[in-house]
Amino acid sequence: MHSVLAPHRRGPHDPAFRIDRDGAIWRTSHTPDGAGTVRLQRVGEIIDCTAWGPGAAWLLEGIPALLGQDDAPEAFEARHDIVREQLKRRPGLRIGRTGRVFEALVPAVMEQKVLAEEAWRAWGYLLRRFGEPAPGAPAGLRMRVPPPPAVWIRIPSWAWHRSGLEAVRARTIIGAARVAGRLEEDPAEPRLRSLPGVGVWTAAEVRQRAAGDPDAVSVGDYHLPGIVGWALLGRKVDDAGMLELLEPYAGHRHRVTLLLGSSGRRPPRRGPRMPVRDYRSF
Repeated sequence: MHSVLAPHRRGPHDPAFRIDRDGAIWRTSHTPDGAGTVRLQRVGEIIDCTAWGPGAAWLLEGIPALLGQDDAPEAFEARHDIVREQLKRRPGLRIGRTGRVFEALVPAVMEQKVLAEEAWRAWGYLLRRFGEPAPGAPAGLRMRVPPPPAVWIRIPSWAWHRSGLEAVRARTIIGAARVAGRLEEDPAEPRLRSLPGVGVWTAAEVRQRAAGDPDAVSVGDYHLPGIVGWALLGRKVDDAGMLELLEPYAGHRHRVTLLLGSSGRRPPRRGPRMPVRDYRSF
């Protein structure tokens, strides 16, 4: 359960995703019926689920899809030893879907071409400032529900600046919020990439989470080609090389990148790490 839901967590302090002391996962969402909170905990072979808020019924109905019921990993065939090895280590890996396209798009835009820590900081600040308290969640978890599109549109420029997000990404989010209804109806890649500021990487990140697309490759990712190349060839490759290596896995390319990413085989780091930037001081 934790490995399936992990991609929906935006950093260790995500106000919309918490893990409590009992190992239960709490997650919030602004559903078509309104704000909701859901708690999931494994009890033996059963996943115990409880939800609160106007969106509770919608969230509970979507739990099977969230946990990957619609995924079809049995159709996947490993073609490399390292992929077979990872399949044995992660036999229950499924790719779930939230069904909430705009909520997946906002943090994906925030993560464009920056360190994850920068994007997580902005996501947390804006949810704490403009999201509503999570219904049913214990006060100690300090959870918030992501705002609906109409609220994102009204966020003032000074708040975007204080979050650490520059104007370009803020405009992309606002533009997407204006057509959020159409995105929920059709989350296909061409529709997503028709939005100003949304490219192939962002569209893939959204489809992986909102639509549970096992084939959506995050082309343009800073680390992914190196991970794939190092795991399969023992050397780094570029995006074109990565896509060539993944071609035999068409239909499951994202699944393969998840498996390789958890293998621990990645190129050695050389040189200093990039510093976390803070646009709030500019």
